[in-house]
Amino acid sequence: MALELNSLIKAIDSLKRAINTVDEHQDQFSGDLRDVAHAGVIQNFEVAYEQCWKFTQRWIRENRTTEEADYPRSRKELFRVAARYGLISDPLPWFEFGGARNLTSHTYDAAQAGAAYEIARRFLSHAEELLKRLEERND
Repeated sequence: MALELNSLIKAIDSLKRAINTVDEHQDQFSGDLRDVAHAGVIQNFEVAYEQCWKFTQRWIRENRTTEEADYPRSRKELFRVAARYGLISDPLPWFEFGGARNLTSHTYDAAQAGAAYEIARRFLSHAEELLKRLEERND
């Protein structure tokens, strides 16, 4: 069964647009405006990350045996399985993205927000790679 990928596509596109907007106008941002712009990127990262792992889980459930589909008991296991089936190249960055996602939902520290912003920037190419592979295998 083919997955309806529109919400994943929109989430990744929204993250990309947020990052590109901040990049284009970085020199115009200062203080509160910069913080708000970075917060927008982080929010888009949170949504895109959630969509990525949920669609990864759905793909495994739809395309693997029942035993394989039930195996991933944690997100780390899920990303290991995703790497085994070629949906992602390496699960290790996804562990970092998951950790950052957990921090962003519980912490409002400026230093951690800056780190989360940089992780969101790195995440984008991995999310686009996952989307491409899901589209290639979406039948």
